[in-house]
Order: sequence, then structure tokens, then C-alpha cells
Amino acid sequence: MPTFIVIASFTDKGVHDAKDTVNRADKFKAIAKNAGVTIKDMYWTIGPFDVVTICEAPDDETATALSLSIAARGHVRTQTLRAFNATEISKVIGKMV
Repeated sequence: MPTFIVIASFTDKGVHDAKDTVNRADKFKAIAKNAGVTIKDMYWTIGPFDVVTICEAPDDETATALSLSIAARGHVRTQTLRAFNATEISKVIGKMV
């Protein structure tokens, strides 16, 4: 299953409700599971992004829909990155012309 990295930054609302971030993360994991997405790991970070999540989804559309659904709740803004492991990137490189 394809791997995605979702990076998120708290909005003003997310900072205001920061004490609830772990509970929101648990709800996010449940929503993801319902959508067919597996959350592999989640980290709160220091720097330009507040949360980094590594997940597996069946396709780009599912991963994007999940990110949009979470961002629409107003606590974070997300960016979703498709990640390739060594085997996958080797296949991509093999298609280079």
C-alpha cells in the first residue's frame, strides 16, 4: 500500500485547543481507519510543522480526502506527501526515458 507523510501546522484554533491535541489525534486515527488508511506513526514536532504523520492509504485520492477532511475541522492545515521506499523509487527510475 502506498505510504504518505502528512505534515500539519496548528491553526489559531488548534493552538487555542492544544491541550486536547492527543484526544484529537485519537479521533483522527479512528477516522483514518474508517477511511481505509493505516496510521503507522505520529509525532509532534518542533520547527515549521507541529505534527508529522506517517500513514498508508490505498491510493492518492483516499490520502488526500483524509487530509482535507481533517483540515476542514479547523485545528490544522495539512500538506500530504507521497513517499516512496527504495523498491518503489527503483521502479520509478526504471521508467525514466
